[in-house]
Amino acid sequence: MHFLKIPKDRVGVLIGKKGEVKQTIEDRTGVILDIDSGTGDVTLDPEKAKDPVMILKVTDIVKAIARGYSPERAYKLFEENMYLREFDIREYTGKNPKHIRRLRARLIGSKGKTRRIIEELSNTEISIFGNTIFIIGGSLELGIAEIAVDMLLSGSEHATVYRFLEGKRRDLKLSRMDSIILK
Repeated sequence: MHFLKIPKDRVGVLIGKKGEVKQTIEDRTGVILDIDSGTGDVTLDPEKAKDPVMILKVTDIVKAIARGYSPERAYKLFEENMYLREFDIREYTGKNPKHIRRLRARLIGSKGKTRRIIEELSNTEISIFGNTIFIIGGSLELGIAEIAVDMLLSGSEHATVYRFLEGKRRDLKLSRMDSIILK
């Protein structure tokens, strides 16, 4: 058994209309979800799991939904080689709410521009929720997005981060082309 606690206002999203989201997760993995809508407690029972790794995938999917991802975006974690990475803004600022808000705003950017650029150039999905930042992506893409987020949280200028992302995007395209040619 695995236990998670999610925000009460995200319980409805995890359950879904007529239990669709919960049912989809259970059907695809065999992991049974017991969700207490009053407390936000989620128990994962892996007894009927199709694969032992599924408990880890379901844990990440539940965390992703709890931290602001739509179920459709969180379902990307069902794919092989897709991972979830978490940052805690407080590791960069301490507990001062004013500093946390400032860094959160730096990551989001004006009208979501910075977050959108990081997502597009690294081919990842980013959610900024409370004091946390979650990133969903493949191993290479995730590493690139992690560095970009770390750069911003550490005080790098936006232009520097964008140049880094554009360079890494070119590198990824070249490495993909090389792998296609070598096949």
